[in-house]
Amino acid sequence: MSKEGEYSYLRINFFCPGSNIGKENKAFPSSDEPTFIKELTYRAWAGHMANRGEPPASNLQLCFRLIKELQKKFKAREDEEREKEGIVKQDKLIINHNKAIPKLKDLYIRPNIAQKRMQGHLEAHANGFRYTSVRGDKVDILYNNIRHAVFQPCDHEMIIVLHFHLKNAMIFAKKRHLEVQFYTEVGELTTDLGKLQHMRDRDDLYAEQAERDLRRKLNNAFKYFVEKVENISKGDVEFDSPFRELSFLGVPFRSTCRLQPTSSALINIVEWPAFVVTLEDIELVHFERVLFHLKSFDMVFIFKTYKRKVEVINSIPMESLDPIREWLNSCDIHYTEGIQSLNWSKILKTILDDPEAFFEQGGWDFLEPESGDENNDSDESESDFKPEDEFSGSAVEDGSEDSDEDYSSEDEDSDGQYEESIGSGEESGKDWDELEELARKADDQVEVPGDQQQRTSSSSGQHQKRRHDGGHHHHGGGGHHHKSKKHRHR
Repeated sequence: MSKEGEYSYLRINFFCPGSNIGKENKAFPSSDEPTFIKELTYRAWAGHMANRGEPPASNLQLCFRLIKELQKKFKAREDEEREKEGIVKQDKLIINHNKAIPKLKDLYIRPNIAQKRMQGHLEAHANGFRYTSVRGDKVDILYNNIRHAVFQPCDHEMIIVLHFHLKNAMIFAKKRHLEVQFYTEVGELTTDLGKLQHMRDRDDLYAEQAERDLRRKLNNAFKYFVEKVENISKGDVEFDSPFRELSFLGVPFRSTCRLQPTSSALINIVEWPAFVVTLEDIELVHFERVLFHLKSFDMVFIFKTYKRKVEVINSIPMESLDPIREWLNSCDIHYTEGIQSLNWSKILKTILDDPEAFFEQGGWDFLEPESGDENNDSDESESDFKPEDEFSGSAVEDGSEDSDEDYSSEDEDSDGQYEESIGSGEESGKDWDELEELARKADDQVEVPGDQQQRTSSSSGQHQKRRHDGGHHHHGGGGHHHKSKKHRHR
């Protein structure tokens, strides 16, 4: 719908070959010379006319609104049919008309039946539950369709919850759901910080005492209801409670919440949407971004059915890694660790294309390459070690004796070098004549015997000349020698 100048235009586009509107696999009628209408345009006068109260373009606006409403209804009907695909038809609820049936009042349901949440009451009948809202809406849940029934007390939470994880999805509020829960609030979920309150105020003390009494009363009422339901269902429904001491923080969806294990699942039912992972369905748990310098890591659940998408819990604090490992070991669930985030959709697609080839190539061994390298290194080190026989043992002993002798000779050489180094320290205080004499003696000891006589004849003349010149040297250096002795004496 558009307006150009004094006219209004209504353009209707039809689906035809070559257009991108609607489904791509739409089947068109086959004929020799098909003819299709691609577009229709209507024009009407948008100005006022003398004989009519409304302009003619108002008819186009009415048609435009009716077409939009028809499209919306058609789309809603298609979505509802799509939701109903694969839904298992449940048995009919058998109503127990006894007035003493287990019943809980003033409960909310999640997901909501309507846009605005409403209270109602929950009743336990012969083969299932029935929730009835104050508006009259009814939701039936059969015992044989419940896979996990969880009772969350209000000891550490602001709500008390009965949660049901279903085997087969059910439809209410025109959508299919696998998670249904009933809860009631214990205290104020939000607090107005603008109020001037004091901890010692008498009203506040009364409110805290009333909240404690309400918590105790609600816990007792829900426990009584749970016990009655377990007796009526004859073992079909067994309620489980989470272990808070094994809980840890994480982000399964958008916000941080506390995830708590039960005997058969890992759950978070306080925040919505609920997170429930059945332990029996898990084939492998993989930890991503496990690095010492990071404060958090991610936890990935790979299920036995590879067509099911993996579940990921992000931003788990690093101090929770060891407790989670111990919990997985106690549940006999294999886990691996890595430093990178993987593309799991591509990995699962590769597995589904050829499962046999995936497991022939080692399966999930690619997630732990470090352990494989360590095993190979250990195998090589074990293969390199070969015990020697008696004869080789004697050779080893002989070699050890030779090494002892070499070691003793090296010790003697090192001692001699150490003594010479000490002596060189003492020679540093001698005068020039004594140092030259010592140098000459050292040269004589190093000389070859054949050249020794020639050297001695040449050195004797030099020695006499040095002694002849040494008188002046000693006479001039005598004072220096005397002073050095005097300096030493001091």
